[in-house]
Amino acid sequence: MLERNSPTPLYQQLEDILRVFISNGQWSPDHPIPSENELSKAYGLSRMTVRAVITNLVREGLLYRVQGKGTFVVPPKISTRSPAYLGIREQLEEQGYSTATKLVEFSRVAPPARIQKILGLEQEEKAIYIRRARYVDGSPISIHTSYIPDRLCPTMKSDDLETVQLCKILESDFGLKPSQVHESLETCPANDQQAQFLHMKKNYPLLVLDQILKTREDQVYEYTQIVFRGDKMKLNFDYHLPE
Repeated sequence: MLERNSPTPLYQQLEDILRVFISNGQWSPDHPIPSENELSKAYGLSRMTVRAVITNLVREGLLYRVQGKGTFVVPPKISTRSPAYLGIREQLEEQGYSTATKLVEFSRVAPPARIQKILGLEQEEKAIYIRRARYVDGSPISIHTSYIPDRLCPTMKSDDLETVQLCKILESDFGLKPSQVHESLETCPANDQQAQFLHMKKNYPLLVLDQILKTREDQVYEYTQIVFRGDKMKLNFDYHLPE
């Protein structure tokens, strides 16, 4: 219950209580929380104060509202590290998630000028273009788009790309293993195509991770962009800083 004589404002006390209910699982993900009227009566606060507390938790991404149905607990985000450390699929499976990969496109193309420059390709050189979708527990979670110089993998086929991770194919079949990885991470709103592909609303947040992989000989052999559902995923980065 609330402590009326505490220097902590009553609205803050209520917010702290609701956070505990969410964090300890007392309120289950995707389940409705008590109504504003119920919370108002239970804690002796005005409905306006309760609404302000809930609105703040909605803004923070802990709760979400469904018009006509109520307010629900947001499921916790899936937490992974950069795929430079370990493939996303391996990380998800280590956490107990059921994963699947769908190959959307595999072709040899003249890449866009920006990709051509990144890969160091000559004017007429082609790149292998690979687009895959990753699913977690049956729901789409990310889109993976990769370009690889065709001359480095002239015999690559699409056969195993749904069952074997691309990084393992590149290493085992073509001796390509990263020694250097450059990454950039940004957010962007989902466009029509991305929203449809990832089963989300247009303009919902996406995490976009760009990767450039180099061999020990400083040769760029892969450019990959991974688009994650920002409402479902978060990426963790660990660093060892010099003393």
